[in-house]
Order: sequence, then C-alpha cells, then structure tokens
Amino acid sequence: MTEIVKQSARALLFDNERRLVLIKRTKPGWEPYWVAVGGGLEPGDADADAALHREVLEELGGRIDRVRQVLLISDNLPGGLGLQHVFAARLTSMNLVARTGAEFTEPGRGTYEVVSVPATREALSELHLVPPQLAEFAQANVHGLLALVDQADEARTGLGAAQE
Repeated sequence: MTEIVKQSARALLFDNERRLVLIKRTKPGWEPYWVAVGGGLEPGDADADAALHREVLEELGGRIDRVRQVLLISDNLPGGLGLQHVFAARLTSMNLVARTGAEFTEPGRGTYEVVSVPATREALSELHLVPPQLAEFAQANVHGLLALVDQADEARTGLGAAQE
C-alpha cells in the first residue's frame, strides 16, 4: 500500500464580485507564476477542510464559506504519495494586514501578491497557474465552479430553480 507522505489544501476562491482570487508569486530568479490560496496540512488540522480555513486566514487574513471539494491531485513524491485537496469556495472577507507566516517575513521567499482575475477561461489561459493539473481543471471548469459556489447560496436561502 502506498503511504501518503504529504497533504495540502488549496482553494479556487471567488469574491463577492464573482472574480477568482489567486496569489501571484514572484521569486528572485524565477518567472512570476500564480497559485491558489492554500498550503500543507499541519498536525493540528483536523482535516483538509480545517487546513484550508487556517491557510486562508494566514495568507489573506480571510474567511470563506460555501466550501466544496472539487478535485484531488495525486503526486508521486520520494517515499510515497502527495495529495492536494482542491476546493471551490467564496471569500467572505479579507484583511491583508492580518496575514501571517514565514512567507511574509522572509524576504528571500519573494512576494505574494493577492490578485483578482475575471472568472473566465480566457483570463485563466493568460496566467501561469501551477500546478498544471489545477490550471487545466480551473480553465475547463471555471463557469461550473462559479455556479457551484452560487448554488450553495441558493440552497441555503431557498431560492433554487423552483423560483427562477
């Protein structure tokens, strides 16, 4: 049986303007690239969902709701398997002043710029979003992901298809 040696949680986050919120990474000596908010599971995290909420708070000073896992990416790593749990969620608040973590205090790590991009295939095709599996999935499914996040709100408010 293959051992899981690393897990992470990432989110394709949609803001109240229905834009996708990503992080543009600029590292010394590298071309800029974009990542979904998130990071590795830590021993205190109950599960990937809990890790995601913690990471959103650390990286954006933010809160999320309407969280749904939409993808699992498997990576062959030395010693076993890496799993990336990918969620779609709505970003309900953000306070960049409240961000915490080594990525914001160690200058050698480069910059972590929060960007909002239109939730369209065209806009995503212009970004170097990593990992490639996430980029392909997001570009192919961005409209469905946005609808899924919107639908979660309709289900709670009772404004589903019966009232449309």
